[in-house]
Amino acid sequence: MKKFRFWNNLIGWIVFGIAAITYLLTLEPTASLWDCGEFISSAYKLQVGHPPGAPLFMLMARFFSLFAGGDVTRVAVMINAMSGLASAFTILFLFWTISHLARKIIAPDSIFTNGRLIAILGSAAVGSLAYAFSDSFWFSAVEAEVYATSSLFTAVVFWAMLKWENVADEKHANRWLILIAYLMGLSIGVHLLNLLTIPALVLIYYFRKYKPTTKGFVYALLIGMLILAAMMYGVISGVIKVASWFELAFVNGFGLPFNSGVIFYAVLLIILIILGIRYTIRHRKVLLNTIILCFTVALIGYSSYATIVIRALADPPMDENSPDNVFALLSYLNREQYGDRPLFKGQYYSAPIIDVAEGENEYAQLNGKYVVIYKKPKYVFANELTGFFPRMWSNDPSHIKVYQDWGKIKGKQVRITGRDGKTQTYIRPTFAENLRFFIGYQLGYMYFRYFMWNFSGRQNDNQGDGGITNGNWITGIDAIDSMMLCDQSSLPEFRKNVPSRNKYYMLPLLLGIIGLLYQLQREKDEESSAFSRRRKDFWVVLVLFFMTGIAIVIYLNQTPLQPRERDY
Repeated sequence: MKKFRFWNNLIGWIVFGIAAITYLLTLEPTASLWDCGEFISSAYKLQVGHPPGAPLFMLMARFFSLFAGGDVTRVAVMINAMSGLASAFTILFLFWTISHLARKIIAPDSIFTNGRLIAILGSAAVGSLAYAFSDSFWFSAVEAEVYATSSLFTAVVFWAMLKWENVADEKHANRWLILIAYLMGLSIGVHLLNLLTIPALVLIYYFRKYKPTTKGFVYALLIGMLILAAMMYGVISGVIKVASWFELAFVNGFGLPFNSGVIFYAVLLIILIILGIRYTIRHRKVLLNTIILCFTVALIGYSSYATIVIRALADPPMDENSPDNVFALLSYLNREQYGDRPLFKGQYYSAPIIDVAEGENEYAQLNGKYVVIYKKPKYVFANELTGFFPRMWSNDPSHIKVYQDWGKIKGKQVRITGRDGKTQTYIRPTFAENLRFFIGYQLGYMYFRYFMWNFSGRQNDNQGDGGITNGNWITGIDAIDSMMLCDQSSLPEFRKNVPSRNKYYMLPLLLGIIGLLYQLQREKDEESSAFSRRRKDFWVVLVLFFMTGIAIVIYLNQTPLQPRERDY
């Protein structure tokens, strides 16, 4: 084991060095397209960027900007370098994660022959470096975006859970769980993507602590989803929502100064946490103590958002949404400016609005009170044009055109009486057409295409339009590409030699599929089971893959014509 640890650490750091040198040598020298300029500006002068903000990223980037030495022309490249180093550390932790999983397959008895060492460490090196040089990851690694740092948090959290798995039966194993909760809280101040690891982490815990069954597996997944929901709606917005209730009661009800309710709530929350920890220690409630500690450290990590309020109160030049009080902060965190989109039930694009109900109040400070300045509207759509899992919901004319093209809409005619008393005929898409758009456009064109850029090859970096000439994935194998797109032998030179044209010949994809199939195999001495030793890790990796990919596509329910070629 000592020999394995030595080589595992040494080769891991060598892989880190390869990634770091690559990224630092290929850094964007200034601000690249999209949000990078905003992030650089907000970090350099500690300003308030677009909702929901990234305060921890802003503070970290501000630290790196100091290495510019007062030369404002070097600020951007210093912040870009932070992304490069964060991405290199991501590759390091990915290496250690793969070596951990490979060791459980190849050397479950912890006997490390030279052949086993080469197989384990070679797998980790190939896997981590394939990701290091993938199209999207390399792109985000050299610019001032939150995704490099967010990827680092994801990699560290998953690695930490595997470290817990190694020592789960030891006395102080729960410290790894508390560390993970703290990292989760910190990651909220960068990007919410890290939270999507929670269901996979719960599966690791379940497989390590219990004898797995199909029923238990389903329950573990449900618990993981509940914890994810608790973090998103309980910690991130719920804590601030409750603070707003106290603030409204103290200011408008008791006539106290602004922020008195927030201060009282914060003190009360701290007291309750302390009492809870004392109670669990005195009564030896280990599980409850761990839960309270995890909640506490997650809140401590989440407290980086105080920076947003402090800087908003300073009224900097960039002060988007000005979240300088608890109500404005809640709106900022909930990203209300982007609007709502249906998930499991809602309107189709053709649905008329038949009523407008009053929603939540929006408050502003005036004469020592919070006054209602606006009631957010809640649109009520004709029930005949709503349905389950609506993927085609935007009534923007440009979006409707894409819905009709990709969904091949014929639909059914529905007659509805509107608010004006007039009856009109509308087209309701069928559920099959709805799924056709979901599978073909949202999953196929807006996810699988980008996925294949990284594991098969990329045609060019032009904005895709659904045609055969721009933004498609390729394999590098002319026979296959000619069938998918057009005759590759007749391409003009400027198409063949465009710098953004990548050919991976599907090798990373094939390696991934081989690994997946290998994990599905059971050992000769094991009974046939969906949860054999190898298959446990298969389920963990599959859930992580699903949550960080397809689940995002389902949740976002994005409208057409979004510029996602930017490696978002």
